[in-house]
Amino acid sequence: MNGGSGGTVERLLGQVTPGEYGAYEELLSALADSQLWMLLWNGEPGSPDAQYGNMEVAGYGYAPCVTSSEELARSGWNRAHEVVSGRDIAAALFPERWGIWLNPHAGNGGLGVPWLDLRRLANGLDRVPAGPFRIGEPTLDIPQFYALLTQNAHHTSAVRSLRRAWVHPALGAPFLAIGLELYDSGPGPVESARLMMRQSVAAAPDGLPVSSVDMADDYDPVVMWLRRNTRPFFDREAHVGTGWIVAPSSAPDPGQGYPGAF
Repeated sequence: MNGGSGGTVERLLGQVTPGEYGAYEELLSALADSQLWMLLWNGEPGSPDAQYGNMEVAGYGYAPCVTSSEELARSGWNRAHEVVSGRDIAAALFPERWGIWLNPHAGNGGLGVPWLDLRRLANGLDRVPAGPFRIGEPTLDIPQFYALLTQNAHHTSAVRSLRRAWVHPALGAPFLAIGLELYDSGPGPVESARLMMRQSVAAAPDGLPVSSVDMADDYDPVVMWLRRNTRPFFDREAHVGTGWIVAPSSAPDPGQGYPGAF
């Protein structure tokens, strides 16, 4: 990488303001292929005792870093550091539910990128909707679709249960999320569940976006909300749909892992 990538990140950092998710999304995209100077509290790069610095903001953990060698000099950091790409550090930190904090020495205090956005950065920004999310009860009157989905699930032995939620991401159109709980995560069961969803979604009302989420995914914010706030509408073990519990959808759920407006 060259200094230009750091300059791009720093320029975008200056454009991000609370609620401006478009600018923030541009920043995430730039971070993926940029270098970051991770501040080491202990050890040297590559040594067994190497340990990143850490800070806590609003109950969430972050590893501090700077965006260029110039910012490193400005920070006054006098311990070791490690230079890594944004995508690599994202992949290393998000499974431990750690975010990164960019340029904490800056006059405005820098900017935190929570672990859920590092997950998106590591896995592909275009593959995971942008949070934070407003999540609540689906209010669409589509009993035929739910009946078909339940029938298809009943005939797909890999499916243990189904849940549902209406999800409004920070950017993009809202969508109906179907939580899939499977008995087995092997290739065969997963493919049979995908086929079931394709067959069912083909009968969904025109223009209704439907997306499935894996209830075994411990890092998906929609899954976390479904586990905490719903019961299955299809449950093979119970042999009957049980409806669902709803939670207020007027604001992002802090349990998603987003500490609020950045």
